[in-house]
Amino acid sequence: MTALPSRVLVVGLLRTGRAATCALRRYGVEVVAHDVDPGVDVSGLDADLRLGAWEDGTLDGVGLVIKSPGVPDGAPPVVAARVRSIPVISEIELGARLLPNPFVVVTGTNGKTTTTALLGAILEAGDLRVEVAGNIGRALTSLVGHASPESWIVCELSSFQLEDVSTLAPQVALLTNLEPDHIDRHGSFEAYRAIKLRVFERQEENDIAVLPRGFGSIPGGARRVEFAADDPLPAEPRIRGEHNRENAAAATAAARAIGVADGAIGRALASFPGVEHRLEEIATVGGVLYVNDSKATNAAAALRALAAFCGRRKHVILGGRGKAEPYAVLAEAFEPVDRAYLIGEAADQLATALGAAGVRYVQSETLERGLAAAAQAAAPGDVVLLSPACASYDQFRDFEHRGEEFRRLVQKLPGWGQSGVPTEGSSSSGS
Repeated sequence: MTALPSRVLVVGLLRTGRAATCALRRYGVEVVAHDVDPGVDVSGLDADLRLGAWEDGTLDGVGLVIKSPGVPDGAPPVVAARVRSIPVISEIELGARLLPNPFVVVTGTNGKTTTTALLGAILEAGDLRVEVAGNIGRALTSLVGHASPESWIVCELSSFQLEDVSTLAPQVALLTNLEPDHIDRHGSFEAYRAIKLRVFERQEENDIAVLPRGFGSIPGGARRVEFAADDPLPAEPRIRGEHNRENAAAATAAARAIGVADGAIGRALASFPGVEHRLEEIATVGGVLYVNDSKATNAAAALRALAAFCGRRKHVILGGRGKAEPYAVLAEAFEPVDRAYLIGEAADQLATALGAAGVRYVQSETLERGLAAAAQAAAPGDVVLLSPACASYDQFRDFEHRGEEFRRLVQKLPGWGQSGVPTEGSSSSGS
């Protein structure tokens, strides 16, 4: 384990910041904790709390800064730390330094949460000890002091979490795909791509890099293992969609590289139901299927959702906070009978693209209005699909909050008590 300084600043006190603070305190490190939100929940945190407007004096005596993924490089604490030449690392990097476990890291633009959860299920089916953490919803540093050293850690990483890693060297690193995303934060697709590929930089010849078939060169010295959606699999996956078969192929390739037998892989593929907010089939109400794909926070993910229900009339709720990406290709993927219901900050930009493609749409402004309009227009056999193609932060805390609100609204629909029952296999997953 890398030695820690006696005083560390943690910036951002939501899930990852709280976990990092607790992990540092286990090692006797004095923690000063900052969040710009004076109302953030700090109950139970053993730290020198600094809430509200940033003051540069907060850095006095600090030897290391831990940056939560939601905190951009331009945030005042990060800028001030770098002016003083104080190292800045991510919560993921802190976890990598403190945990002695073997790591499987999963990153990419779409499919990484499903692939991470499925890979965890496969390793468990193969009788390996496993912990699943990272961007999937469980902070990596929450495992410090709790995970047995022999457990495999399957860790989903976003580009935000890869911004400030310097020693992370996973035994297995898996890239699901690379498509434009988070251009608003990273500035260009090239910069976003470079950050994603950092996951391979410190791998050596005994490590494994799992990549889409035909993917170009990557940094590091790992042995390449490739996958594609049409790979032969030990069993067909339970989860819906061609993109999910590709996710299954990626997880299978990684599991085989670790040494899991095909029998265990097949059992997991056939039984894995998926994860929340990824093409999650909430219920069928009045013959209409309601699907929560709130995790579709970019156009490429929403394209996969449209493809998963090809041939069925779709009422698609789109919008939120855009990521500086075009929507023309998404608009062209709508079938003639489909209709869109637009919400949030990106509604006008989406309307322009949909109008140019001849797609019918309704300006709904909010999720509640969008769902009400979609439910009224839908007929038995149709699908009402929340697949926003945008981030959630204009109207919700995060994509989970948006998906949970969608679920709550569906459960309030007329007829829920009579015919509104969860669909069999209702956790079917997307990206």
